Amino acid sequence: MVDVVPPDVRSRMMSGIRGKNTKPEMLLRQGLHRAGFRYKLHDRSLPGRPDMVFPRRHAVLFAHGCFWHGHNCHLFKWPATREVFWKTKIARNREVDARAEKALKAAGWRRAIVWECALRGKSRMPIEDVFGRLADWLASDSDRIELPPPGKVI
Repeated sequence: MVDVVPPDVRSRMMSGIRGKNTKPEMLLRQGLHRAGFRYKLHDRSLPGRPDMVFPRRHAVLFAHGCFWHGHNCHLFKWPATREVFWKTKIARNREVDARAEKALKAAGWRRAIVWECALRGKSRMPIEDVFGRLADWLASDSDRIELPPPGKVI
């Protein structure tokens, strides 16, 4: 399949995509702050540079985009062009995620992953449920949470 926009336009569009302050991340930040949780942003001293760090609770949160992290959901679709590039890129992103999570676990950090499909799309979770589950997790001693849960059909 041929791309519908010229290469220079596609390059400009792709360079506009950022890894910080994404819509899902901003939504999570606003809701958790409103619920009384305080956090640091993008701590470079931690593996994987988590989107949010809750130092008092020794917890980190990642807001993962389904496309960029290769989540198996309705929001993820392999691009039809440059297949080798994208498969390599997304496989590397998954490897980096796994290494960062392993290092955080070894250092005693509790980990939360919120997938983009939990916040938007046809099967999104009610936002109150997302904030409630995260608040319950932050208040608990549980090691890890992933929203939507692994294996959830969406």
